[in-house]
Amino acid sequence: MKNSGGKCRANGRRVNELRPLEIIRGYTRVAPGSVLIRMGETAVICSATVAEEVPDWMAGKGRGWVTAEYDMLPASTGRRRARNRRGVDGRGAEIQRLIGRVMRAVVDMDQLGERTIWLDCDVLQADGGTRTAAITGAYVALVDAVRWLQGRKIIRRSPVREPVAAVSVGKVDGRILLDLDYTEDVRAEVDFNVAMTAAGRYVEIQATSEGDPFDQAELEGMLRAARLGIGRLITEQKRALARRLPGGIRS
Repeated sequence: MKNSGGKCRANGRRVNELRPLEIIRGYTRVAPGSVLIRMGETAVICSATVAEEVPDWMAGKGRGWVTAEYDMLPASTGRRRARNRRGVDGRGAEIQRLIGRVMRAVVDMDQLGERTIWLDCDVLQADGGTRTAAITGAYVALVDAVRWLQGRKIIRRSPVREPVAAVSVGKVDGRILLDLDYTEDVRAEVDFNVAMTAAGRYVEIQATSEGDPFDQAELEGMLRAARLGIGRLITEQKRALARRLPGGIRS
């Protein structure tokens, strides 16, 4: 997944190069979908479980629901984080809503039927891009949970319409960089996160200037970088899903 274009960054990557990516399916034995995703030094476990119920406001409509929870384990950063025993904090709530929105954008709720797929994304180690890694891994866990349902003839057809992935982009020291690690993220003049489908349709764009405003040309440059990175991530998702699991699940 390396690309020779652009000057090298401090970590040796090119400006439009992803960090080393690993997607391990079937990471735990009991969840219908379970994925460990590593992007560089960032590691997130994404688990998909199925509940034969939907939120009260959806009951009786014959449609399903996909939702997510996100948290960072205490030792995921250099300094211990206290556990969220009183509920998720503001940042975590915003990220888990993002993950849920992105997954629902590619799922046909009528095909899913009156059940919920829960996606739990727990950050084991954080080095930038945890929300985008969680989205990319959660999609693979979601597909495995759907295959689990199909294998038990609970549903006939997959409700997943197309792949989706996410990546970070930023402007650092005047350069547009793809897939920022923490050392780059903390210096970014522009922080940019993009979720996009395999068909090239945007699900979410989060862009914030941390200093001077960015112009149209920079916006378009960041979108081009994101599209490039997401295309590569979706290719890796497909490769991971094509590999046989110990239980015999295969695309």
